[in-house]
Amino acid sequence: MFRAYLFLAAFIPLTFLLSVNAIILTLFDTSGIVYAWHARLWGRLGLALNGINVTLSGTEHLPDGPVIFMSNHQSNFDILSLLAAMPRQFHWIAKKELFEIPVFGHSMRRGGYIPLDRGDGRKALQSLDEAAATIHQGKSVVLFPEGTRTQDGNLLPFKRGGFILARKADVPVIPVTINGSGRINPAGQIKLYSGDIHITLHPPIIVPSELRRSEADTWLMEKVRMQIDSALEH
Repeated sequence: MFRAYLFLAAFIPLTFLLSVNAIILTLFDTSGIVYAWHARLWGRLGLALNGINVTLSGTEHLPDGPVIFMSNHQSNFDILSLLAAMPRQFHWIAKKELFEIPVFGHSMRRGGYIPLDRGDGRKALQSLDEAAATIHQGKSVVLFPEGTRTQDGNLLPFKRGGFILARKADVPVIPVTINGSGRINPAGQIKLYSGDIHITLHPPIIVPSELRRSEADTWLMEKVRMQIDSALEH
């Protein structure tokens, strides 16, 4: 527990300082490159503060052009790991509550991240339309189809929103498996451990054009779940 409090004592001021700096610099840079640099630095410094090493495999599967990354979710260190290790600039689709955090939330908006209101169906659809527009601009996005962190490491049921987005955007989906983050930050505990996190990128999945709309979302959901689970350590 002491390790967790020590980590937060350093990580919270770091987050505040990088958020403020990113907000200021994005006033002069609208390309997203400067913000992405800050996000990657934030991820790498956060991992270093807790002695975490991240490895990545499967980059050969990345196609040209925008994609939707769909990842399992074991702990908050998933976010830091993806920011630190992914070889491509991307935008998060994240729960709206994160955007309500002072300074940090404003920074996320400046970075072009997209809030998702899971309690309001109409607003959730608006967020999906915003995400589709972002993808059509040539930008990739990342989301957690489980919608929240798992308690035992096993995959939770997937929410349909990400798969509706994939159909709207009409781009490949890259399933992502993260292993190790649940051991570093166990669910429901104020404890942290050092260790290794491994990220696996799977081959892209494209929905066959002959599938009807009513079938496409379910088909894609099953394929993504099977790919993520195939590399998940149980």
